[in-house]
Amino acid sequence: MIIGKGNIASVINDREGALFFASGVSNSGCRNYKEFNRERDLLERQRKDLCLFYFGSISMYSVNSPYTTHKRKMEAYIRMAFKNYNIIRLGNLDWDTNPNTFLNFLRAKKAAGEAITIRDEYKFMISKEQLLLITDNLPLAGQNEINIFGDSKKVIDLL
Repeated sequence: MIIGKGNIASVINDREGALFFASGVSNSGCRNYKEFNRERDLLERQRKDLCLFYFGSISMYSVNSPYTTHKRKMEAYIRMAFKNYNIIRLGNLDWDTNPNTFLNFLRAKKAAGEAITIRDEYKFMISKEQLLLITDNLPLAGQNEINIFGDSKKVIDLL
């Protein structure tokens, strides 16, 4: 069962016995607690007898924000409520159409002819194929947590 309609939900393959929860807060700049509560309430209503696949963010290791605090709380709830789960922490999606993501923010500024300040840094980019390799092969039993960094790309090269 796939919950969600966004970029992740549109590419993953459904698996019998799995619950792919791809309906979370996807804007890392979100500060709206109604959105955080919406995700939590939706997750709490899901079947606990299925193996949950939850998509988090690797930014939780490097950023302290309302978004990463929310993601940590969601993961803690999952560990408590689900017998079988796969917590998958992702970098940036390279096929993403969400206007709130880093890559699309840069694309929009470039398309609008706006100035872009680019720091000398790298971003982790995940491809559809990398995501599918993981989601198609993780077990449906146990408590698993995995970080998918993807390919490290210099921000200037992403433009």
